[in-house]
Amino acid sequence: MKRFAIFVFSLFALLVANLSALAQPIGYHMPVTDDDGMLLPWFDPDPATSYDHVLRILFSWWSSGINPITGDPWYMAHQKWNTIDGVPEPEPTDAGIAGDQFAMAISSWSLFYDYTGDRTVLDNIVRIADYYINHSLSPPSATWGNLPYPYNVHGDDAPVIYDGDMVQGEGVLQPDKAGSFGAELIVLYKKLETQRYLTTAIGIADRLARLIGPGDADNSPWPFRVNAITGEVIDPYTTNFTGALRLFDGLIALGQGDVAAYTTAASTLSAWLRDSAYSPIQTQRWGPFFEDVPIYSDTETNADTLAWHILEHPQWDSNWQRDARSILDATEDQFGDDGTYSRYGVLVIMEQTAYMFMGNSHTARHSSVELVYSEKTNDNTKKPQAIRSLNWATYWVDDDGKNLYPNGEIWYSDGYGDYARHFLRAMAAAPELSPRNQDHLLQTSSVIQTVTYGIRSIGYTTFDRAARELLRVTFTPGAVVAGGVPLNRLSTRSELEVREGYTFEAPGDVEGVLRIRHDRSGQIVISASGAGPTESKAVLSAQ
Repeated sequence: MKRFAIFVFSLFALLVANLSALAQPIGYHMPVTDDDGMLLPWFDPDPATSYDHVLRILFSWWSSGINPITGDPWYMAHQKWNTIDGVPEPEPTDAGIAGDQFAMAISSWSLFYDYTGDRTVLDNIVRIADYYINHSLSPPSATWGNLPYPYNVHGDDAPVIYDGDMVQGEGVLQPDKAGSFGAELIVLYKKLETQRYLTTAIGIADRLARLIGPGDADNSPWPFRVNAITGEVIDPYTTNFTGALRLFDGLIALGQGDVAAYTTAASTLSAWLRDSAYSPIQTQRWGPFFEDVPIYSDTETNADTLAWHILEHPQWDSNWQRDARSILDATEDQFGDDGTYSRYGVLVIMEQTAYMFMGNSHTARHSSVELVYSEKTNDNTKKPQAIRSLNWATYWVDDDGKNLYPNGEIWYSDGYGDYARHFLRAMAAAPELSPRNQDHLLQTSSVIQTVTYGIRSIGYTTFDRAARELLRVTFTPGAVVAGGVPLNRLSTRSELEVREGYTFEAPGDVEGVLRIRHDRSGQIVISASGAGPTESKAVLSAQ
């Protein structure tokens, strides 16, 4: 009996221990699961409702913090808030921005503007871009001139000046971050047709094209860190060049700047990334990304961002699907966590080899790229896990919109710019992840200049006359008009490959999915049967 009692007690203790472990919060919230024990998102069991809510409170928190001394947003000079038991300290610490902080913010909030039509979101982007252009560019006479410095060495002194690198100090910059910022300036130029954004992007592209090299095993076509004034190479290798490819492609398509030089540079860069013996797709050497790491480190960011670019540009080569899949699989092998949340059906992604710590932004990125892969290839093998992993990332957002990195810090980069866009891209790839009771423009092959969500109607303008869009709407379209000319409703999506028109999918789990192809005008008006003229309605407030 004594042994039996000990056995029963031990079994009970083990059960209590397991229940206690399962009762541990994820981030700010207790986990919620479905009947099979798989993780549902925070805030609402419906991912679409949850993701929408998270996006709205994220932007509210991002845009609300103002330095009382300078009057500028905290994010213009600071990269993070430290926390005590998950609660932010009274003001940000460690003045100095993250290296890609502003390019990331423009990327996320540009998509969020398309999603909401909220003009204050666009105003926020413009404020960031204008200030950074005015206070960050290296001297034109410098060897690496006309490129933005990634860090404000002198902290939050007013006005904030970006003049160097976090690790190497004043005068040092990161060419890959210049490429990312230039790419986002092209998007902003197309949104607003403001010439200075195009001019600045051309200046960045000209210098990068002039200084590109062939690359080898130890030296990428541009170094990771370089002294802008002297040209001294400090860290010779990275693979974060998706931004530069987008920059060159954007200017080539516009026919702006030195198109011949950009074409040659893009070819050189693509050949190194894709075809050479040093291709990271073959070597799985993904190189550094983060501004605060002084040693070589492979990063999930560089890997999965290239996989996303390949999926969005299948002209990459005939092996685009194989290349993207190999990157995604290698990411899981190298950066997948040790099973901490596997009982919830969740794969968490670690940040980098020098800091193998789980990241909500990195997990969200990998998940969103898996969903894009599913969309482009019709291979849904990884789709359920990708959604569960996105669900996991929602738990780190508090009720007020602060987004805690699992290590106890709130980063403006990881928690906002490099977070929100992954949920928006996930919705575009899997429209059922967007709210079925709201109207949203989720995807365009062009750039959205303006969008107005009305009462049973939507109006928007694209930069390109010929483009394709994906929307989720709450009404059945009675008319889709491009430049005053009604488009025909087509029977199948395959017809959109050969002529303009629209399809509308009403039944099933993804009701309200509207796909449009327009070839002659970028001015689009969508209205329900019997709906009046497009009428602005207030953007939904955060719940």
